[in-house]
Amino acid sequence: MAQTQTTEATLNTSSRLGWMIGWLPVIRRWPVTSIIILVPFVIAAVAAPLVAPYGVNDQELSDRLVPPLFFGGSTKYILGTDALGRDMLSRIIYGARITALVAGVALISGGAFGTIMGLVSGYFGGWVDEVIMRIVDIKFSLPFILIALALTLIYGSSLQLLLGLLAFLTWGGFARQVRGEVLLLREMDYVKLAKVAGASTPRILMNHIFPGVANTVAVVATISVGGLILAEAGLSFLGAGIPPPSPAWGSMTASGRLYIATSWWASVMPGLAIALVVVSLTLLGDWMRDRLDPRLRQVL
Repeated sequence: MAQTQTTEATLNTSSRLGWMIGWLPVIRRWPVTSIIILVPFVIAAVAAPLVAPYGVNDQELSDRLVPPLFFGGSTKYILGTDALGRDMLSRIIYGARITALVAGVALISGGAFGTIMGLVSGYFGGWVDEVIMRIVDIKFSLPFILIALALTLIYGSSLQLLLGLLAFLTWGGFARQVRGEVLLLREMDYVKLAKVAGASTPRILMNHIFPGVANTVAVVATISVGGLILAEAGLSFLGAGIPPPSPAWGSMTASGRLYIATSWWASVMPGLAIALVVVSLTLLGDWMRDRLDPRLRQVL
């Protein structure tokens, strides 16, 4: 009897190990970790009012600085509360919506402008390329944080200013990457044949060259999202981002740092949300680069 039970236990263990090993190729081939982490954040951003257990600014001063559930708290506040008695989980969920909005708008505006500049610079070359690339060099040499703080001091913190700053931060990377790809594509035979056929410059750029750089744009966009989230969080932490009481993750981390010695969750929880999203987006960007780059696909 004992030998039979031992045999069954061994078979069950082998079956579980075989099941886990069978999933390894799937995990290596697809961004499973990123999907598992990002999907809940996307759902939270889209359906925040339906998912959040409390309102974003609902306060209960008698429940201020309640610890999370797994650290001596209660089921009423799973991630604890902040210094004003607001539910941390609800504010992180609503913060996901703000983060997605800011990162998305800044990425689309900055990415579109940078892509256009890269197409024009790489296609025309000469003095046009020289001027645009020198502007990009100047952009990268400017101290972004100091400029952001100075503009915030002059005009005050606002969503519009934050979006403009993040778009300014983003466009240079797109311009430089796209320009490098266009320098190669413009020498291709199909582009030269389009010129001989009398195709206009906008038609050549959009119909013949842009599809060749679309993969690069997608990869740069995915990788840039993490940097935008970090930049937004950093500016909000310094007071140059989204003004309170909006639940930006950076400002939540900044307000919670005053209680880090006794109520660490007020600062750690939004910081952990930032870290998880940025790491997931970085892994997703690496996966997209490996899958969309033909040279890397031949190696994999």
